Amino acid sequence: MGSLEQKKQVVESIKDKFTKAQSVVMMEYRGLNVGEITELRSKMKKAGNEMKVFKNTLVERAADDCGIMGLNKYLNGPIAWGFSLQDPISAPKVVSEFAKTHKKLIIKGGILEKKAIEEDGVRALAELPSREVLLAQVLAGMQAPLTGMANVLQGPIRKFVYAIEALRKEKEQV
Repeated sequence: MGSLEQKKQVVESIKDKFTKAQSVVMMEYRGLNVGEITELRSKMKKAGNEMKVFKNTLVERAADDCGIMGLNKYLNGPIAWGFSLQDPISAPKVVSEFAKTHKKLIIKGGILEKKAIEEDGVRALAELPSREVLLAQVLAGMQAPLTGMANVLQGPIRKFVYAIEALRKEKEQV
C-alpha cells in the first residue's frame, strides 16, 4: 500500500465503518470468481449493506482504536467485510443465504456490539426475523389485548341495546 498518510486514511475509513455498522460479517471469499463476488456485493447493496475488502493489518489497527475485542484470531487470509448499516440482521442474513448456494464462501465470524462473534453467532443472527417482522409481531401482540378489551366493553352496551329494543317491542304490542 502507498504512503503512511494513505494508510491512516484507510484506517479512519475502517473505523468509521465499524462505528456506523449495526453488525459486521467476516467472510473468506477465496475461490469465488469475479461474477460471484459482484453478485454478492449487489445483494448486499440492495439490502442496504456494504461489502469491502481491507488489508488485515489496517483492520487490526482500526479495531484496536475502536475497542473491538477478540478480532485478531480471525485476521488471516483474504477477508471481505459485510457491514450491516440499517439493522444487525441484514448483512448476516444476506451472507448466510449466499453461502448456502456458494460453498466456497466461508463465514469466519462477525462483530456485534464491539465484540467478535463466532460463525455460529453470525448464523444465529441471520435466523432472526427482520426488523419489520419483529415490529409487526410486537404490534399484533399489543393489539390483541386492546381488541379483547373492546369486545368486553361492548358486551354491556350490547345487552343494554337489546334490553331497550325488547322494551320498545313490548310497548308496541300494548
